[in-house]
Amino acid sequence: MTNPKDIQIKDFNYPLPDERIAKFPLAERDQSKLLIYDRGEIGERHFCDLPALLPEGALLVMNNTRVIQARLFFYKETGARVEILVLEPAQPAEYQENFAQRGRTAWYCMVGGLKKWKQGTLKAEVEIQGETITITAERGEPHGTSHWVDFHWNGPYTWSEILEAMGELPIPPYLNRPTEESDKRTYQTVYSKIEGSVAAPTAGLHFTQRVLDELDRRGIDREEVTLHVGAGTFRPVKSDDIGHHDMHTEHIAVRRQTLEKLIRHGGRAIAVGTTSVRTLESLYWMGLRAIRGEEEMHVSQWEPYEGAKSEERRVKNESNADSALEALRALLAYMDAHDLDVLHASTQIIIAPGYRYRIVERMITNFHQPQSTLLLLVSAFIGDDWRRVYQYALSHDFRFLSYGDSSLLVP
Repeated sequence: MTNPKDIQIKDFNYPLPDERIAKFPLAERDQSKLLIYDRGEIGERHFCDLPALLPEGALLVMNNTRVIQARLFFYKETGARVEILVLEPAQPAEYQENFAQRGRTAWYCMVGGLKKWKQGTLKAEVEIQGETITITAERGEPHGTSHWVDFHWNGPYTWSEILEAMGELPIPPYLNRPTEESDKRTYQTVYSKIEGSVAAPTAGLHFTQRVLDELDRRGIDREEVTLHVGAGTFRPVKSDDIGHHDMHTEHIAVRRQTLEKLIRHGGRAIAVGTTSVRTLESLYWMGLRAIRGEEEMHVSQWEPYEGAKSEERRVKNESNADSALEALRALLAYMDAHDLDVLHASTQIIIAPGYRYRIVERMITNFHQPQSTLLLLVSAFIGDDWRRVYQYALSHDFRFLSYGDSSLLVP
């Protein structure tokens, strides 16, 4: 097996004409096309048919994160406009605590036109309930590709209310159009709950309440996890090999009852979207950390590949199901020992060819950009057949990327 770090990203290219990128969603979400890859066979249905295509009694796991109005516009004294995209809370670092802040907060942010803002305080004004609120921004130290930014404002309003009033929903850059009012509704899943993402978990955009109701009627179990999607999901792989690509860190939250349900389902699940995939697979590696008695619940980028075999020998049975169950039980014991109802953790995992899936047995996902880490994840799941899947989608009028159609993959 080739070392995953040596994988050449050029081998994961395909032609994607601009006209195949869906600029807007369909009027009815669940009428989108669904490609079915089932152990080598390829066909197509509509997304509303999904409940009938899943095995009765299966566990479906989806990401309930909610996209925030993360794009902010501030002005210098000269009148020059500076765009700030808030990415991740810095102080306080916990999302919900930060959103509840009044008067001040700090975030790690991407700054558009950074050269315009070498120093000084930026200002913006917004009207809330008839009151004019002034918000200021002061730039701090660099943090990777982002910057620490301190925000201050007057009035009794929370940071969540400030974002809602002055922010703009950050739709993907490849749509090449301004955000429209309709995006506030269509670029959220119908089950989104927990604020924090700057991009939607797009496989979930196809679900409607009638699809959810039909899943329930057919006895398909459902659970939700939270992974806040960062701007890094759109960051292209610029290095020739993926060994020189740094994955972004994403924050996840998993409830005790979700772990318990995963265990009841034999440590196996159907993931809705790549964010749910990354969350579920990260739980396995965190479980191994718990077995080793480690306290930090973070999965580093290459952890599954470096020393993975020696660590897994500490798990009694090397079969997928049994090793996953033992890892999940260890993680639940870790939560018990720390009196946690919700596990807050982070992951930087990269899933690429050579990775062996431990928990995810089927996957629902959209069609991803060429030469992207998301395409690597799909290839790790169904092998070189990803090319057949994408060739079929291109030749059968499937719509691509965030607002496009989706696929059900059964390896």
